[in-house]
Amino acid sequence: MLGSGRRHQYNVCLFFPAVKDLIHWRDPKKSGVVFGLSMLMLLSLAAFSVISVMSYLLLALLIVTISFRIYKSVVQAVQKSNEGHPFKMLIEKDVSIPPETFRKHVDASLTYINRGLKQMSRLFLVEDLVDSLKLAVVMWLLTYVGAVFNGITLLILADILLFAVPPIYEKNKTQIDQYIDVARTQVNATVAKLQEKLPGAVKRSKAE
Repeated sequence: MLGSGRRHQYNVCLFFPAVKDLIHWRDPKKSGVVFGLSMLMLLSLAAFSVISVMSYLLLALLIVTISFRIYKSVVQAVQKSNEGHPFKMLIEKDVSIPPETFRKHVDASLTYINRGLKQMSRLFLVEDLVDSLKLAVVMWLLTYVGAVFNGITLLILADILLFAVPPIYEKNKTQIDQYIDVARTQVNATVAKLQEKLPGAVKRSKAE
């Protein structure tokens, strides 16, 4: 399962190459801005409601654009220039999403959604008893995590790990892969021992 997780992460990075560049800090300035803004957003959500945070962000954006528009108008009036609207290039820029691009992303997202639905169906309908038991253990552990952390705290931790783990892994890939292989071997050995202790009927149904 660890190997499949790495393959899934690799596929996501291929689908969103810009995300891969951000979390690997290819451009430190851009990654720093995105990380800072995402942390500011999550910390704001931890202190205020979603409606308040979105309203303040949009209000701040409007204040900046309105102030810049008034400033440029005053400068043009004083200098008697005819530069026109300061955001003319942005206004004339086509921001619509092409249907082909939209369909491409929808189709790619649908592939992951269908794969996830099939996996959830397999787990909750107990097609493989061991895999369903693994999910039950994970859900049981998450009940303790949920008792300690709320959703926003987990998102903050996930945001930190998202921008911290990839560069660390990239620099120490060989050593980390060795530890992951050792851990996977131990997990597989433990699962194999548990399967040997399962009732014969269960093992036969699993083999079928």
